[in-house]
Amino acid sequence: MIEPIKREEDAIVLDFLPNGYADDNRPSHLKTAIAQAIGKTNMALLELIPRKDIFLQPYEEVYVGDGKRDKIHHVAGKIPVSKLTITAKGELEHVLKIIIKERESEFVQFFNKSQPLSTRMHSLELLPGLGKKHMWEIVEERRGDDFKSFADIKARVKLIPDPEKLILKRVMKELEGDEKHKLFVH
Repeated sequence: MIEPIKREEDAIVLDFLPNGYADDNRPSHLKTAIAQAIGKTNMALLELIPRKDIFLQPYEEVYVGDGKRDKIHHVAGKIPVSKLTITAKGELEHVLKIIIKERESEFVQFFNKSQPLSTRMHSLELLPGLGKKHMWEIVEERRGDDFKSFADIKARVKLIPDPEKLILKRVMKELEGDEKHKLFVH
């Protein structure tokens, strides 16, 4: 059974624009502050409208769930990577590294539980730079014992120097919308 996609509860601020977007031609009294953020659960890029007189900082974690929000008035919606500010784009990879570190066990489980997509393609092969040879080495190595951490994967699968980086590159590609199969971004 496929689990329903959970809504974002928490997000990490990538950039805060106290006067809204620079290219917004409306009079200043009509503009609202805007925060660009990434959700911690589905890694969705979000445009947030903070409460009045709230100033946010990059890397600040904010609650965006259905309950009472103390800093965010409402979620304006999802945004594509192309709409991110230069600052937000610059912080995106750093924030993703934090999220991947926090959720390491989930990503390690991907290496443990991933299955073939078809008779010719395995979901492990969707990770950038991972071909058939790497895929078979991972599959053979996990038959004995499940992987426990990224360090365990590095130690047991010699051809993969940095599994964390593979996940990061894949998430970036999915955020940019280049991928047909979504592994991590919903």
